[in-house]
Amino acid sequence: MRLDKYLKISRLIKRRTVANEACDAGKVLVNGKVARASYDVKEGDVLEIQMGQRPVKVRVTTVTEHATKADAAQMYTVEG
Repeated sequence: MRLDKYLKISRLIKRRTVANEACDAGKVLVNGKVARASYDVKEGDVLEIQMGQRPVKVRVTTVTEHATKADAAQMYTVEG
């Protein structure tokens, strides 16, 4: 699944266009490297999102095409 789509479905970022812009601006890192919106997200990837005051670091646990609000929080685990 594309990185921008994953960020939207997992509800880490509200809109796919905002996720796409964040990737283009270099604010999203995957495994320590700047990633493009077209990056193919896999289980075990570590995402770092630098939006706002606090950066968010999460590990991808599952990749699914559709997720309810309750299921979205189970798609990743927050890391220190």
